[in-house]
Amino acid sequence: MTEHDLEMVRVRLAGLGRTWTPRDVADALRALGLVVSDAMVLYAVEALRRGSIGAGRLQPLLSIEGLTDVLVNGPDQVFIDRGHGLEDTQVRFESDAEVRQLATRLAASVGRRLDDACPFVDARLADGTRLHAVLATIADPGTCLSLRVPARRSFSLDDWVANGSICTQMAEVLQALVASKVAFLISGGTGSGKTTLLAGLLGLMPAAQRLVIVEDSRELAPDHPHCVRMECRQANSEGAGMITMTDLVRQALRMRPDRLVLGEVRGAELCDLLTALNTGHEGGCGTVHANSVADVPARLEALAALGGLGREACHAQVASALRVVVQVSRLADGRRSVTQVGLAQRSSSGHVYIEMALASTDGRSVRQGPAWGQLAELLDIAAGTQEAS
Repeated sequence: MTEHDLEMVRVRLAGLGRTWTPRDVADALRALGLVVSDAMVLYAVEALRRGSIGAGRLQPLLSIEGLTDVLVNGPDQVFIDRGHGLEDTQVRFESDAEVRQLATRLAASVGRRLDDACPFVDARLADGTRLHAVLATIADPGTCLSLRVPARRSFSLDDWVANGSICTQMAEVLQALVASKVAFLISGGTGSGKTTLLAGLLGLMPAAQRLVIVEDSRELAPDHPHCVRMECRQANSEGAGMITMTDLVRQALRMRPDRLVLGEVRGAELCDLLTALNTGHEGGCGTVHANSVADVPARLEALAALGGLGREACHAQVASALRVVVQVSRLADGRRSVTQVGLAQRSSSGHVYIEMALASTDGRSVRQGPAWGQLAELLDIAAGTQEAS
């Protein structure tokens, strides 16, 4: 029985106007001229249910403890990430058509379009899972599907220490950073743990503070009693109804935030964030993609240009608004760890650069950088307490 046969069975069952039964499946198979056996009916029933409920063949993977990502590269490659790097699985699809059907169904479940005219989609499913799909018309080795699974619980800073991802000295610095209401960014690559760490730090903020979170796709779920979360919205099929990050940042500023949080700084909304941080909104924070703390100013400069902010104006705004950058990286053994903490400085030319204050290569010890003394003073930490251990 081919995928085409199954599709013809689906069409026949859809025309029944009621919930189908295994007998209906057998009748549909016979109508196609196939020699029907019990084994064939059981196979067809399983395939039909798998293709219409949940994430199909991927559903069992989504229940794995600690799972963060499921990545499908065509029918023959399915990988997962549960915090130790990418792992190949034994899950395989019968054809690219099956992968495409799953991706199209998941997109349609939240009212999004995925077809040859619109061959990619980025959306959040009803359970919070982030979906990204690209059809085989523009991707090789076939239809690609990415599922970012929301954390089942928020990981606290204590969890990071218990997992060996950061040492107690680094945790103390991060706690002091939150308590100081200093504006900071968490930088890192995709899947490095930026959002997870930010959620943990937000959970340390006093319960009396009002957090207003703006995200492109909802991922942050901090353990905090006073948290308002807003999410961007894509345009509908008529091209109307789009709500951008810039729109939401402007709305957030009218909601009396004690802490303004951007899940990820990725575009022109940076200009509004910098304006807010320079007009009395202390303790703002967010994440940004960058390979190191030293690369953050160049990244911010590029993002500010998208909002029409020139280089000199950008550096002037950043110098006044941003104080600390925390770098999160994935180590060789798969652990996510805080590897750098830098302090924003301004050069004689007026441009911002990030000077190293603390660094760690293994998550178990830290070494001081040239900016440690200034950072310790800023965060009211005894400068001698962070010797390498």
